[in-house]
Amino acid sequence: MDNGTANQMPSNKVVYHENCEGCKVDARKEKHKGVPYKELIFIWGGFSDCFFPRIYALFHNLQIEDFRIAKKEEDIGFYAGFVGSAYMFGRAATSILWGMIADRYGRKPVIIIGTLAVVIMNTLFGLSTKLWMAVSTRFILGLLCGLLGPIKAYACEVCRPEHQAVGLSLITTSWGVGLVLGPAIGGFLAKPAKKYPKVFPAGSFFARFPFFLPCLCISICAGLAFITCWWLPETLHRHNVTNEEQNVEDKNEKLPGIDRTKSDTEKSLVRNWPLMSSIIVYSLFSLHDMAYSEIFSLWAVSPKKFGGLSFSTKKVGTALSITGAGLIVSQQVLYPIVERISGHVIITRTASVLSIPLLTSYPFIARFSGVSQFLVLNCASVLKNAFSNAILTGLFLIQNNAVPQHQRGAANGIAMTSMSLFKAFGPAGGGAIFSWALKRISASFLPGIGTSYPLSHFAGVHMVFFLLNVIEALGLILTCRAFLQFPK
Repeated sequence: MDNGTANQMPSNKVVYHENCEGCKVDARKEKHKGVPYKELIFIWGGFSDCFFPRIYALFHNLQIEDFRIAKKEEDIGFYAGFVGSAYMFGRAATSILWGMIADRYGRKPVIIIGTLAVVIMNTLFGLSTKLWMAVSTRFILGLLCGLLGPIKAYACEVCRPEHQAVGLSLITTSWGVGLVLGPAIGGFLAKPAKKYPKVFPAGSFFARFPFFLPCLCISICAGLAFITCWWLPETLHRHNVTNEEQNVEDKNEKLPGIDRTKSDTEKSLVRNWPLMSSIIVYSLFSLHDMAYSEIFSLWAVSPKKFGGLSFSTKKVGTALSITGAGLIVSQQVLYPIVERISGHVIITRTASVLSIPLLTSYPFIARFSGVSQFLVLNCASVLKNAFSNAILTGLFLIQNNAVPQHQRGAANGIAMTSMSLFKAFGPAGGGAIFSWALKRISASFLPGIGTSYPLSHFAGVHMVFFLLNVIEALGLILTCRAFLQFPK
């Protein structure tokens, strides 16, 4: 190939440009037909984005207590919801912009900026001593951290069509593991001067800022990701070509249901119903997952008199670590195998159906004790998170196959904006519902329904998980073909 010129291959109509990084990725895919594990390792550069949103989950009740703004123990969940929602509101405000930037300038710059934002703002969050500072740092991080959408596009573009399920399942795995390991790190390392007095003596820096250590650990992970991402191969095609050459189909665009005619490439994303319907369903399930994650942590550490498990943050951290390990196995080993057999749509619907009875069983776990309770909780947590990640992976595949490459960043930006808005209500709504349920244990109207102890203190928890099931059932209904359409 000459410099600045294209070498056309008539047999399969592929145009490669020597100075285009995207063309180099396509050429590598043509030569190596297996799963690009080396390139997919870079996806874990976005792992810092997955860790941070939920790292506070197991210590936010302690943090709110330190802020001294909750008048009653039952009000802690209400204030904690504001901290959890701030990040999502910030991300919703700029996700489309970051997606457009990724389509114009490449996936790599956006990912690098996002990881750097995690390093800085996460560190400041660990130094927060007031509620306004905690909310502000999380909101600003949401504004600056737009890397998850471009990572989804990258995972799809770096893989051949037959391996896209593996690439996108890695995204949901990293997100799911981040949702559980983030709180686990927070649970183990929050207030280290109290838990590990020999290592962190009273009066030390970590005693003065009791929530800085877990945030520091995530910042270090994000810093390593920031360095690693400089070797990230760019997948976006950038070259000056004629209109005729622009319409030539390249290997990276041979995705199911995509016909790169001129009308398709100029089609409005808003009028692309396969994309928009999948985004709506994705947003609803994301709301459910965020609310579940918030409620799970609050429920696990709540006293038994409120229907909780009375777990220490350390014990919940152990349970979430086990869940994270289970997610890696289910998503990276089991999901690709099942997806090849039944397809991602069947998996999404089946996982939605199975999640409903599983969630219904959660309040009964409080009636167990000791080792049996811990084992049952871990089994339920692994299954629930595996189902959730299977659902999201299927929706990722639909979204990325519904658009050509030059619209993929913006499409994922729209998905991230919608998802973030829905998720913003997850922590606040979950915390508020949990707080409301605890206050109405003995009420004559649900959730207390006027029952007497010991049944009354389970009634509120049943109502919380019932509301989660309502959202799950609505998401299941929307996966029907009458609403959710697939790329042709």
